[in-house]
Amino acid sequence: MKVALLQMSSNGSSEKNLQKAKENLSEAAENGADVALLPECWNVGYVSGNDYPGGAEAWHAAAITKGDKQYAEYVQLAKDFEIAIALPFLERDGDELFDAVSVIDMKGETVLSYRKVQTVRKNWEAELSAGDDFPVAELRTKTEQVKIGCMICFDREFPEVARILMHRGAEIVLVPNACNLETNRLAQFQARGFENMIGVAMTNYPSPAPFNGRSVAFDGMREKGKEYDPKLVLAGSDEGVYYADFDLSKLRAYRERELWGDAYRKPALYKELLDTKKSYPFLREDAE
Repeated sequence: MKVALLQMSSNGSSEKNLQKAKENLSEAAENGADVALLPECWNVGYVSGNDYPGGAEAWHAAAITKGDKQYAEYVQLAKDFEIAIALPFLERDGDELFDAVSVIDMKGETVLSYRKVQTVRKNWEAELSAGDDFPVAELRTKTEQVKIGCMICFDREFPEVARILMHRGAEIVLVPNACNLETNRLAQFQARGFENMIGVAMTNYPSPAPFNGRSVAFDGMREKGKEYDPKLVLAGSDEGVYYADFDLSKLRAYRERELWGDAYRKPALYKELLDTKKSYPFLREDAE
């Protein structure tokens, strides 16, 4: 499965971002990508209402409700280019806003909808409600059927999120992102793939700060007794479309024989992880 990482700068408004996505989706389709992954909250460009063209009122108006005109335009692009789109967007549901991603298949069907669970409880993101589930879905490409899940940015910093997706059968996890990806975060992301034997792909915004590009994908594997590089692609800081080719046959054979993932877990001993009590030094006033 070929995943295109669309490392794009926001053009400002949701209308301009739609046109930019169209151009990059065309390129990804021409290069044989099965799935195109956009950066976090793409429709508004991951900015606060104060920084959005037209201000807070326009920012709120740009939020997508699934099935509305803006959403339908991305559905049409998936059908036109015959490519699945992992569309991250600011979602409105009644009076609530969510940091969301939908995976739209090449026929225009929404096969997965996910709302960011680990929202950052500060700055403008504090306006957002948190999701409460970690769905996994079947995605059919032109040549394969693969089980996918999603995380969004801060989600990937919690091993429980990737673990649940693995436990529910995910083979590839798609991650829209919006932050500075330095060495520790990249190593952490590699670990999410390795410890769960899942392929992981992440698209970030390019430079300038606070973003730095470095969109990346890891295949989640190793070779016994050998040095093995699981990195499929690591972008630089510039804007562009980058590609990760996942060998699903190789990954599935690896998952059938190796040690990680669900094979040797002892969940009966992990009950303490459900304890909601927190103590020093992990007390935070803004924690939910």
